[in-house]
Amino acid sequence: MTPLRFRLTQALFFFLAVSLVAHAAHASDAELRDLVEEALKGNREIRAAEHRVEGYQNKIPQAASFPDPMVGFGYQNDTLNSYTYGQSPDSKWMFEASQMFPFAGKRGLKQEMAQADAESQQAILETLRRRVVARVTELYCDLFLVDKNLGILAGRKSLYGVVEEAALARYSSGMGTQQEVLMAQAEKYMILEREEMLRQKRETLEGMLNLTMGRDARAPLGKPAALEETPLEADLDELIRAAHQRSPEIRAREKMAAGAEAKVSMARREFFPDVTLTAGVDKRGGDFTDMYKLLASVNLPVFFKSKQEPAVQEALAVQKETRHDLEGTRLMVASGIRENYAMAHSAKRIMELYRSGLIPRSNQDFEAALSLYSTGRGDALTVTTRLKSLLDYELQYWGQFVEREKAIARIEALTGESRFLPARAAK
Repeated sequence: MTPLRFRLTQALFFFLAVSLVAHAAHASDAELRDLVEEALKGNREIRAAEHRVEGYQNKIPQAASFPDPMVGFGYQNDTLNSYTYGQSPDSKWMFEASQMFPFAGKRGLKQEMAQADAESQQAILETLRRRVVARVTELYCDLFLVDKNLGILAGRKSLYGVVEEAALARYSSGMGTQQEVLMAQAEKYMILEREEMLRQKRETLEGMLNLTMGRDARAPLGKPAALEETPLEADLDELIRAAHQRSPEIRAREKMAAGAEAKVSMARREFFPDVTLTAGVDKRGGDFTDMYKLLASVNLPVFFKSKQEPAVQEALAVQKETRHDLEGTRLMVASGIRENYAMAHSAKRIMELYRSGLIPRSNQDFEAALSLYSTGRGDALTVTTRLKSLLDYELQYWGQFVEREKAIARIEALTGESRFLPARAAK
């Protein structure tokens, strides 16, 4: 075996060793599921939304409750000059209590409106949870890609070292030029620059991922574990149907529309008066008997032209708004699913092209070019160009892998399904 072939074999073994060590190191690191569970518990937006849901749920019994009763007391005297209680039949202590009773159906409609608002907030919370899951997944995939690229660059950097040694050997024997040596060295230094840029990107991604999980931005994160290719077996129509049935974003708009329907009915009920019942006793003292009273009063909606009718028109406008908003959300969700579905399938096809064609062929072309160059029959430009093509294809393969995983994560968020959330939350 020639020294050059020995160095090439050594470089390939080094690249394989780096990959195996990285895989072994990943086995002890946090899994994506662990980070998602932590984000669902620690994300500040989710925590705030949970308390908002709690607040809306406590509005439901308030809406169904009767207005507070009123109590009153007073004294009536016969003259301004002396206290005449018990001496005059017109002097008395008065005690009364009143209760307003809303027109039939009003309390039920108010409760229905509050219930719809609470359910819409619950659906918004579920939407936020799925978005956080998708966000963590995307950042995790980006972090995985950075580490994968660093591993590839580390392995290929040793191959550029082999090319550099071949260029130096040719130059020292008079078969090559100094320009060939400089070309090989420049390519190696460009890899060092790319590695430094990737390390900087990794720090940024770690900070963003920590923020999404509710951690301090400087908290240690570790390396992401190896990702397996996620299957995507459902077709486009099945995914859209699933989204229309289970998407919490669509469900939130449906609940808003239901609440708007109840508000229209409530506005129409305001044309009918409420009844207030008042009961009281007048204590007259002395030889005078006590007096009792019972009074029923109603409010008269005589200003309906400026109050009740505009209220109905307002409620109808809100109702139309929520209906259009619901339809727009359905279209938006379907469009998002189509976009990400096409992206996932396109990435799958490109990955197969790289895996079965471009990468093996580029690897063979590089080995052939390097073999010719080491015997003085090739040129350095061809060797470095083919090695650069091989490197680019490997990096692009993993880039497409990550884009596919991110697209699937977004599809899960849109359809309301998730690998990480319990089944009861996906209903």
